[in-house]
Amino acid sequence: MSVASPKPWFVYLVRAANGSLYCGISDDAERRFAAHQGGRGARFFHSSPAVALVYVEACGSKGDALRRERAIKQLKKPAKEALVATHAASR
Repeated sequence: MSVASPKPWFVYLVRAANGSLYCGISDDAERRFAAHQGGRGARFFHSSPAVALVYVEACGSKGDALRRERAIKQLKKPAKEALVATHAASR
C-alpha cells in the first residue's frame, strides 16, 4: 500500500497594476492568479487589477504555507521586492 504524498502548497506574490504586492497561499498558484485576474478571490484587486504572478515558493504543508505567508506579510516593501528579484533571477 502506497501512502500518497501530501499535496504541495505554495505562498505567492502577485503584482497589482498600481505596483503593490499581494501575498497569498494556494495549492495551485497559477490557478489562483488566474482567479485574481478574473476579479475573483480577493477584494485587494478591486481597486487595482492583478497583472503578474511574480513570486512562488513551495511549502511542505498548508500550515507551513500559512506561517510563511504571515512572515512575508510582515516584511517591508523593499524586502518583498528583494524576494521578487531573487525569484526572477533564478528563472
